[in-house]
Amino acid sequence: MSFDGSFTHAMTGELNRLVSGGRVSKINQPYDNEIVLTVRSNHENYPILISANPNYARVQVSRIPYVNPHTPTTFTMTLRKHLSGSVLKKVSQIDNDRVMIFHFTTRNEIGDLKEMRLVVEIMARHSNIILVDTQDDMRIIDAIKRIGADKNRYRTILPGDTYITPPNQDMVNPFAENVDYQKIEDLTKEFPNQEVLSSELRKRIQGLGKDTSLYLAQAMHQDGAVKDKFDKFFDHFNNPIPTMIEHDKSNSFNVYPFEDNNIQYDTLSELLDNFYETKARLDRVREQGGQLIKVARSELKKNKNKKKKLEKTLDNTKYADEYRIKGEILTTYLYKIQKGMTKIALPNFYDNGNDIDISISNQLTPSENAQKYFKRYQKEKNAVSFVTEQLKKTNDEIDYFENILSQIEIANPSDLDDIKVELKNEGYLKHHNNRNSKNKNKNTKISKPEEFITDKGIHILVGKNNLQNDKLTMKDADKRDTWLHTQKIHGSHVIIKDFNPDDETIETAAMLAAYFSKARDSATVPVDYVQVKKIRKPNGSKPGFVIYEGQKTIFVTPSKEFVDQLRENK
Repeated sequence: MSFDGSFTHAMTGELNRLVSGGRVSKINQPYDNEIVLTVRSNHENYPILISANPNYARVQVSRIPYVNPHTPTTFTMTLRKHLSGSVLKKVSQIDNDRVMIFHFTTRNEIGDLKEMRLVVEIMARHSNIILVDTQDDMRIIDAIKRIGADKNRYRTILPGDTYITPPNQDMVNPFAENVDYQKIEDLTKEFPNQEVLSSELRKRIQGLGKDTSLYLAQAMHQDGAVKDKFDKFFDHFNNPIPTMIEHDKSNSFNVYPFEDNNIQYDTLSELLDNFYETKARLDRVREQGGQLIKVARSELKKNKNKKKKLEKTLDNTKYADEYRIKGEILTTYLYKIQKGMTKIALPNFYDNGNDIDISISNQLTPSENAQKYFKRYQKEKNAVSFVTEQLKKTNDEIDYFENILSQIEIANPSDLDDIKVELKNEGYLKHHNNRNSKNKNKNTKISKPEEFITDKGIHILVGKNNLQNDKLTMKDADKRDTWLHTQKIHGSHVIIKDFNPDDETIETAAMLAAYFSKARDSATVPVDYVQVKKIRKPNGSKPGFVIYEGQKTIFVTPSKEFVDQLRENK
């Protein structure tokens, strides 16, 4: 199910039950199109995620941690100015549309009560979050996305403009009291095909996504009175049973277990946290790490092309010995070379005296022709050494950037700063301010690795990028700790803070090493483990690269549920 108007109705009900009457204690904007309002209600803090993300626009209480930017945005400061300390009276919805309104009571500069509204339009790439002053003719104070007349002729969304609601769709609100059930019954009889009926229902009933209309069409084709079937279906949105429906290729969220193979949750917000956690994380990483991904892919492509050329050059050097042999044969039979010759057949004493054809230049003396072959031999011989060395460096670069892309893939947005610093230090990203840039990087604070606690209380640390990995393994870890890493697979360094971990602890740490690696979605992943004292970092090697010996290997199948359970221990 999409976050359509009907799901918006269900979420509006949940938010009213949880936070109506609460007070706004914090306002943050961790990502470009998303804000988090923390509302204190019934002695509990509720972080309300309000997202105008083009792909994952939604409103929910989210328990997924986030990191704020160093400097708050202008929109954040505007919200803090007008809403900090205000009381959230209620949350409402415009008809059954994807428009949710937060009604706040606050005080103006002279202490008088006034009402402010935060309007959330959940409309894919047109999604927006708009702060409106109701006592000033619905004047827009600001919006997370400002829309000028060049982008929308119907309405503009700019500070000082009057807020105009999205165009009325002139459709039936299924939660209103004046539903024309006869029209619904006529549609059901006219369109016995479920998919055709669902399409017709979407044209006439407000707030139906494709999945919702299909479930409704299925319900309307059951036996019973139309009114009873219709009201029973939409009652699921008034009294939801938050459900994740598992499909072969992807999952979907819903307000009711309309299908088998489902997992149920306590709240719609908990359901959405589980559904969007990975999707939203990847989207945020792609959005904030676009420059890093572009640089890494560009360098990877460049080095792969370089590798092909080097391999071709190396392949050509296999004729080096042939040049040496021809040079030696010419030197032995100089007296047989006659003036004006361009080719000569001479006995090859490396091939049982069989004749070998040798091309020669009629512009050179016999001795010069022989020396020409020796020079070509020496050139190819030197090339082998150079190309082999360059090929190794190129393979190292390919491995490095594949590792960077793997780290970005499993990263949280907060991990990107370390990767950015690393690429700057390695010279792949230009510094915005070259003056004293080296000194600035030396003082850059590296973020901390993620910490997990086993059921036995043992701490396990997981590095999320090369800088974290280097610091964790080579500086912070005790030489007697146990180090783990996926075998020949890009991934995180994992440290068990225990000098003699048992098999269960090693398996737990191995599960973490496999999960935070490129093999996250694989089964039976090999993970090496060894004491930290057997880890070495070669001089001049790339960040995150180490070598080790004396390791043992364990095979595990990583699981998100297992990692989430470990997080709960902390």
